[in-house]
Amino acid sequence: MSKHLLNDEKIAALPITRVQHQFNDNAIRSTKTLSSATGMQRLGIHLVTISQGNDSTTHHYHDADEEFIYIVSGKGIARIGEESFEVGAGDFMGFPAPSDAHSLHNPNAEDLVYLMGGEGWPVDVVHYPEIKRSMTRSHGKRAYSDWEDITEVKGR
Repeated sequence: MSKHLLNDEKIAALPITRVQHQFNDNAIRSTKTLSSATGMQRLGIHLVTISQGNDSTTHHYHDADEEFIYIVSGKGIARIGEESFEVGAGDFMGFPAPSDAHSLHNPNAEDLVYLMGGEGWPVDVVHYPEIKRSMTRSHGKRAYSDWEDITEVKGR
């Protein structure tokens, strides 16, 4: 079989990584990374499961990386900007950079399973408007600043 093809058996055998978001203790995902298993380096593609009561992440948006979410099974609540939407199997969300802040929550007993993908630019800034924080990723290093500590530069 080609190294570029993951059939259902290979996907089932992939390791599951438990990911907890650094700014949200309730954002816990069980993740299988598909892209690196096929040698991809510029896109991250992940099969993600969120259990009942958990969030996907902290409500956020990116300056550089575009992202998408395709719901495979289950139902959840998508927050996009200030609005909330019920989402389920077959629904697709695309987030250009920059976009409205977005996140998912699973209030249901059934797991919420989705395919998530995005770019992995070496430099990106991720904004978390609800906690007033921004995180910078620069060539493998990450750092964050609370908005109250950021001074805007005027002029050139």
